[in-house]
Parts: sequence; C-alpha cells; structure tokens
Amino acid sequence: MLDELGYYLLAGAGGEGPATLMDEARRGEELGFGTGFISERWNVKEASSLTGAALAVTSTMRIATAATNHNTRHPLITGSYATTMHRLSGGRFTLGIGRGIAAMYDAFGVPAVTTAQMEDFARVMRRLWHGEVIIGHDGSLGTYPVLFLDRDFDEDIRLAIVAFGPQTLSLGGREFDDVILHTYFTPETLQRAVRTVKDAAERAGRDPASVRVWSCFATVGDHLPEDLRLKKTVARLATYLQGYGDLLVTTNGWDPAVLRRFREDAVVTSIPGGIDHEASAEQIEHIATLIPDEWLEPSATGSAQQCVERIRQEFDHGADALIMHGATPDELEPIVAQYRATDV
Repeated sequence: MLDELGYYLLAGAGGEGPATLMDEARRGEELGFGTGFISERWNVKEASSLTGAALAVTSTMRIATAATNHNTRHPLITGSYATTMHRLSGGRFTLGIGRGIAAMYDAFGVPAVTTAQMEDFARVMRRLWHGEVIIGHDGSLGTYPVLFLDRDFDEDIRLAIVAFGPQTLSLGGREFDDVILHTYFTPETLQRAVRTVKDAAERAGRDPASVRVWSCFATVGDHLPEDLRLKKTVARLATYLQGYGDLLVTTNGWDPAVLRRFREDAVVTSIPGGIDHEASAEQIEHIATLIPDEWLEPSATGSAQQCVERIRQEFDHGADALIMHGATPDELEPIVAQYRATDV
C-alpha cells in the first residue's frame, strides 16, 4: 500500500451521488491508496453513513473524515460513532474535524467554531475513548454534567484536523495525529505550515515526526477532457475564492486586487451558487481568464510523469503525505501507476 497517498471519496459535490462511494472505495484500495477521505456536506454526504459504507467494503485502506464538524453532534454521539467505526474496521478509522464556514453556520443558526473548542473536543475524546467518566465538564466545548461512554474502552483512535491559519496549525501540532492542509497552498505556504505544526508539537513535548502533515494537492492529468480539467482546477479554485478568498489570498501572499476583480466580474456575480457546481463550461472558460497562472500552479497537471514530478516536490517541501485531490480513483489510475514506476 502507498501509505503516503490518499484521495477523496465522492470528490467535490459528490459526483453521481452516494451510491458510487462503494465502488470508489474498492477501486482506491485496489490501486493501493493508504487513506480514503470523506468530506461532509449537508445534503447526501453525511459523514457517519458514508464512513460505515466505505469501511464495510474495504479491508486494508484507512478511512478518514476530513472533515466533519464537532459542533453538529453531541460529543457522546461523535465519540460513540468514532469508537464504532474503529472497532468495526479493526482500527482503520480516523476522526477528522474542521472549523467549517462561518457564513453557513450563521445562516443555519449554528454557533461558530473556535480553536479553543476544537482543542477541548480533542482532549475530551481522548479521555472518553480510554474509559474515563468526566464529571462536571465546563470548558470551551460546553457544560456537561456527565460525559461517559464505557469504562472498558481503551481505544487509540487517530484524530485529524483540517487546518488553514496559524492557530489551527499549531493546535494540530499540539493535539492531533494528522493535519490536513488546504488545496492551492504555494510551496512557501506549505513549508511555513509544516514548520508551524512541527514546532507546536515539539513545544508540547510530542515527537514532531508523530504528527503527519498532509498536502491536499489538486491532481488533474491531461488524459482527462479539457472541460473536465477546467472544472477540477479553475472552477474549484474559483469556488474557494467565492467562499473564503480573503483568507486564501492572504495566506499565500497573492495580490488582493486580483481577488477584487474576480468578485466584481459580471459572470462571477451571475452564478447563484458554487462555481464548480453551477457554472457552465462557457462561464468557466471566462473565469479562467480572471485567475493568474501562478494561483493555479500549486497543483499536479500535465502528463502522468509531470504530475508525479510535481507531487514529489510536495514531499521535498516538507509534506509527510499527500491527498490527490479532486479526482476519482479511475481518473487517478495512470498517475498512481507512474508514481509506482518511478518509486524513489
């Protein structure tokens, strides 16, 4: 197995729907991916259902949420879910959480997530998974008279966090086993993120090497049709710019004037939802003229060999592992084959 490589099941908005997940999980394991990741969307991508299905049809590949949100379920429900998946799979499950999008929380009346809450959550989960009875918990996670799962539990379940800014990256180094970065991070941003995670782990008295940092890397080979490639690169990045463009631009040190022109463009403002889901091929072609090549550069594109060369550079920049993001196992097959053929 290629433990250092992962991919997303139901990449993007979910493709043809959740029924394709089982085939994608089997296919990913067949290709040798070490981890299949599941991102949660509040439609037909509910994380616990998909996790159970993926674990049931695989036998060696790890399945990880990246991410669900800790604030949408009671902590005992999440702790029980994770323990169930851990035992169901013989230890192949990773519970990954993320901060989520504040605007969405506001719209649905869900309180926004803080760094302190995620830290408290991680510590509470570790205690519950090792059989502890927590009496009178009063912390950032909330106030609970009793938190308890089972005295016989002694479970070492991996915890992951999807991290963007320095506070979350540092938290990942202190408390989590895996830190999953965002797509379209420049090499400089990747290197800075890795340093932040590893330094925080060391300050917390942990072995920095025990915290695995994942580069989430758009991987779109030129064996795919051009319109699909544009959807998986230009449209995907454009959707990120719609949702949290200021954060991505600031993090990478990009020109904010470019983001401003993008947001003011008539085609962009005419699209009622996420560009990767709603825009037509013609609209995406226009949007491609608004995004500089340098913003799309942190990705694996071109021939299978070119994709592999760029992927290996991510490891040179400090990533411990890499998610081939935005493509199905079948779409990634020639790139994985080339990766194996040029093993170093």
